[in-house]
Amino acid sequence: MGVGMAEFLEKKVESLLDFDKYCQYVFGLWMSGLSQLFSVSGLEDASTGEDIRLSKSVGLFLQKTNIIRDYLEDQLEGREFWPREVWSKYGKKLSDLAKPENIVPAVQCLNELVTNALQHVPDVLLYLSRLRNQRVFHFNAIPQVMSIATLAACYNNQQVFKGVVKIRKGQAVKLMMDATNMQAVRAIMYQYVNEISQKIPLTDPSAGRTQNMVSTIRKLSLSSGPPVSHYSSSIYLLCAMVLAALSWQYLSTNKR
Repeated sequence: MGVGMAEFLEKKVESLLDFDKYCQYVFGLWMSGLSQLFSVSGLEDASTGEDIRLSKSVGLFLQKTNIIRDYLEDQLEGREFWPREVWSKYGKKLSDLAKPENIVPAVQCLNELVTNALQHVPDVLLYLSRLRNQRVFHFNAIPQVMSIATLAACYNNQQVFKGVVKIRKGQAVKLMMDATNMQAVRAIMYQYVNEISQKIPLTDPSAGRTQNMVSTIRKLSLSSGPPVSHYSSSIYLLCAMVLAALSWQYLSTNKR
């Protein structure tokens, strides 16, 4: 992880491949390591730790959400993580997207990146559906549902270029408490991709791709899957919420 992040001190995120590579270094490796720990501890099947591609994709979903949301903060601090391959279609410089006169192409660029992040949701659902331990499931489900809610809040939202876009604290607490089983997670994913669908502008260059991803996620969210134990005590629930929230906060603010 350190070597990979150091690599991007010397180079910029030019292509979508670079974007995936950077996110892999920052969050994909972390997710792969966690998956292997879940397996070797005996809490999950060996396949959880062995499927590196799936773990990587789950991590990329979280990190891409962070980078999309933090556009303005990163600009103010002299960092650039949005891939040139995408933003160069909408402006001469990435910083130009923050200018009021460029708000239309800026939002179109934002929407394309949100669509790119949504491609990982099918893998997120598959990964979570394989988990059997309730504590492991809840720990992993919380940041995933927080991410889809954050993407829904960011999609087609000019505020990304003007200030901070965050989900409400009450909304975050509800997500933490609800994401205890696969059926609930599917319902949450369905809810937020519906919110995105309702905001897709007909004139947006990525509208077709966004709608296709929304349709795919809807179908997966409505499908049945392996059951996950519903057991949880109030103390466990509180601990899981605190640990997952702290992990989410730490990794959201330490992505560089």
